[in-house]
Amino acid sequence: MKTDLQIAQECTMEPIVSVAAKAGIPEEYLECYGKYKAKISAAYDAELKDRPNGRLILVTAVNPTPAGEGKTTVTIGLTQALQKMGKNAITCLREPSLGPCMGVKGGAAGGGYAQVVPMEDINLHFTGDLHAITTANNLLASMVDNHIQQGNELNIDPRKIAWKRCVDLNDRQLRNVISGLGGKVNGVPREDGFQITVASEIMAIFCLASDLKQLKEMLGRIIVGYTYDDEPVTAKQVGADGAMTVLLKDALQPNLVQTLEHTPAIIHGGPFANIAHGCNSVRATKTALKLADYVVTEAGFGADLGAEKFFDIKCRKAGIRPDAVVLVATIRALKYNGGVAKADLSSENLDALAKGFVNLEKHIENIQKYGVPVVVTLNHFVADTDAEVTYVKERCEGLGATFAVAKVWADGGEGGIPLAEKVLETLETKENNFHVLYEDSLSIEEKVNKICREIYGAGTVNFSAAAKKTLAQIEKLGFGDFPVCIAKTQYSLSDDPKALGRPEGFEVTVKELRISAGAGFIVALLGDIMTMPGLPKQPAALNIDIDEDGNVVGLF
Repeated sequence: MKTDLQIAQECTMEPIVSVAAKAGIPEEYLECYGKYKAKISAAYDAELKDRPNGRLILVTAVNPTPAGEGKTTVTIGLTQALQKMGKNAITCLREPSLGPCMGVKGGAAGGGYAQVVPMEDINLHFTGDLHAITTANNLLASMVDNHIQQGNELNIDPRKIAWKRCVDLNDRQLRNVISGLGGKVNGVPREDGFQITVASEIMAIFCLASDLKQLKEMLGRIIVGYTYDDEPVTAKQVGADGAMTVLLKDALQPNLVQTLEHTPAIIHGGPFANIAHGCNSVRATKTALKLADYVVTEAGFGADLGAEKFFDIKCRKAGIRPDAVVLVATIRALKYNGGVAKADLSSENLDALAKGFVNLEKHIENIQKYGVPVVVTLNHFVADTDAEVTYVKERCEGLGATFAVAKVWADGGEGGIPLAEKVLETLETKENNFHVLYEDSLSIEEKVNKICREIYGAGTVNFSAAAKKTLAQIEKLGFGDFPVCIAKTQYSLSDDPKALGRPEGFEVTVKELRISAGAGFIVALLGDIMTMPGLPKQPAALNIDIDEDGNVVGLF
């Protein structure tokens, strides 16, 4: 069997100017990065602003398992299927992070015959957006420390600096460090630390800003630390907002590539959904909605994380609304939730399937709470039996969800036509009453409770002493109307990664609250969640190499 990388390398790509022409983008508005990648110039915005919006389709999934779900693969395959049916469709995805590519997750460009290309470039340095975000983040960090070193006019307390440095790799050694050692000339010694780039508030800002003006304003509002009098100090006060915006100027323009079937694909921004808000950029989505009749996008990890944040953060802030949701599951993942070991997932087991179906059931119910019609799709594996597929179909339809099987990994767009037909039917026949889960007027504590109880199924929500202290600070600073971005494990509806299926009535503790004043939301950390991952015992980097002809091997 061919690997995803081999399939991608066998693709004869079209020049990116030809792909752009399919989307109606004139060549003069492209900034090309070689033959197969381009940025869509900011100058094109003026041409698009008066065009009507297309229909927005969100792809989300059940909680991820070692069995695999294939959310990105289905997103790409659905777009290819719509194109095969003569529809004007574009896919919008996030940019992969080098951390997971070199770590445990592998690449994030789809799989099989539903991929975006050039796959190696997309999974590695791409157009340098993540490097620009890393540099802007670290410029701010260096300017904060330099301000303290050069007299500290703002009276910043070095013990209360909230801004961490970042790097786009998994490196546990950098989670907690001491910086500024070596004498007075080398700075003020203090505790410091790194996050992975995708967890940086700048990544969130980058993905929520609609233009350069808004980007600069949001960057300026970042709280970098506090004074000795406990007053917040912002990036604008430090004087870093202008230079940071300059570093991000080119990166803010969306990236255009293509699928294996030459459908236009916009890939831009890359926050994780377990530690951030998990959606591609607002700018990319809004551009796509002006270019296409159907825009297929995805939100990270399970619907309890990615979809909830897509609805409650991205849609709220961007003023957009989804027209339908595709919820991806696999027979294998449901059986895994039902207690079957990974090695035994290929054997038919209706009892385990029934047991594990509750995870899918909860996600269907959650999406329905937002008033959006949902289409459940099984990402098909060859070991799936007719009896298993029929069981899931009947259960889904009994819950009021439309159902379809997707065979996009094996058959590309052709294998996604049954799903595309159901999506189109849903768009035309099902009522869409989209609304967010909570109103801005609720307190942060009430918002956290609402998400934990209604979306996760928690019974009790506790706040640590540190979190309660921050709650008071949030109210004092006037940020109580912000939405909430919960950071928790992606592997369970709860904050316990081992609690599979549909845990109910469990207790969660908000260990910490962080103010993302620039991005405009409050981050609530549940359980043992870290914003700097580590490498596994056998990192994917061990298998990545290059042959004598310059071809990448072992990627994904």
